[in-house]
Amino acid sequence: MNQIVLRTAMVFALASGLQSAIAQDHSAHAVLAAKGGSQSLSDGVIKKIDTAKGSLSIAHGEIANLKMSPMTMTFSAKDAAMLKGFKEGDKVRFRAAEVKGKLTIVTLDAAK
Repeated sequence: MNQIVLRTAMVFALASGLQSAIAQDHSAHAVLAAKGGSQSLSDGVIKKIDTAKGSLSIAHGEIANLKMSPMTMTFSAKDAAMLKGFKEGDKVRFRAAEVKGKLTIVTLDAAK
């Protein structure tokens, strides 16, 4: 009887530990993006553009398809050419996705 109670307690302990580990796993972001999750655009302001690296830093609101809270972060651009015509301080609407393990801007439009 004691062994059954002990084994049951161990199973619940392991299950709850796995559940918190899964909750922190961000690999689901790529799966959601690959399945064509929410196609909505996020709002942001360009803080820095590095055309040589093909990257930009954006202070953004929530990114729903990545389940990401508002923050400022640097993204790779899907194509460096998409950065043409933008400058620091521009308000933008964008879509980010995880591409080959990197958070990448796949759509970038000037905000209206």
